[in-house]
Amino acid sequence: MEPRTDFGGPALELDFPGLRIGVAEYDEGPTGCTVFHFANGATIERDVRGGSPGTFGEFDWVDAVCFAGGSLYGLEAATGVAAELFAQRDYDTGWMSIAAVAGAIIFDWGPRDNAVYPDKDLGRAALRAALEGRFPLGRRGAGRSATVGKTFGLEHGEPGGQGGAFRTVGSTRLAVFTVVNAVGAIVDREGHVVRGHHDRSTGARRALVEGVEERVAGGRTVHPTPGNTTLTLVATNQRTDREVLRQLGRQVHASMARAIHPFHALTDGDVLFAATTNEADNDALDSVALGVVASELAWDAVLAAVRD
Repeated sequence: MEPRTDFGGPALELDFPGLRIGVAEYDEGPTGCTVFHFANGATIERDVRGGSPGTFGEFDWVDAVCFAGGSLYGLEAATGVAAELFAQRDYDTGWMSIAAVAGAIIFDWGPRDNAVYPDKDLGRAALRAALEGRFPLGRRGAGRSATVGKTFGLEHGEPGGQGGAFRTVGSTRLAVFTVVNAVGAIVDREGHVVRGHHDRSTGARRALVEGVEERVAGGRTVHPTPGNTTLTLVATNQRTDREVLRQLGRQVHASMARAIHPFHALTDGDVLFAATTNEADNDALDSVALGVVASELAWDAVLAAVRD
């Protein structure tokens, strides 16, 4: 299989110097991975809330973050990213040159029945293709075979994908990237379900509570399908200490429940990474305000993941 790394279609344009983003896919899956490479490294914190997470690399400082399909097998893609960084550093084995890569995966075998997964070669290809300023949206990278809105069964699901949003506030750069493969449906800012919980016989999309009430009234038990996850990276250049960064991750992750219904279920593997390059000071944007802006961007990013 040959990794595919060149894509057209919708993309988020962003101005975040030092953050390079690479996407690689196997069309035979289809499945893929998405790599975020911090050229000068980044401090990182995690917020794990889903009941079925799959993560790689418990580091406090990282060179890159890798999201991938393929369930636990897809964690191999993160080792490919590390191997490629090793090669780019001329195989320097010095303590300060060891590549630190964190990763997380989604279960994307629901809509496909082959054994293809993002492997080491795909992770290497994604890093080699990484560029500043562009993030492909929709059914790309780790979100290639993602689905959403499966609370009432896989047959009610619809395509998910990866989404992103970016803003500058003074000297602060703030971006949110997410791969949405949730058991829950996607909800817009007016409270309408816009992807998932889809009844193909009527064309309607059901709200979560209404759907549960229908099942209870009909004597049917709701069994959410397994294998769901939303992966998110909140990245900023604003200088912050580790405690504030940890709380930023919690604040943003909790806020995403406005956009995904339900969220953090037992069958979800939701993981959020909060990262800072610690390059900018901004006294006008305190930790609470930073979280508010990032939370709004997270909602935008979720919607961008499923926008046709």
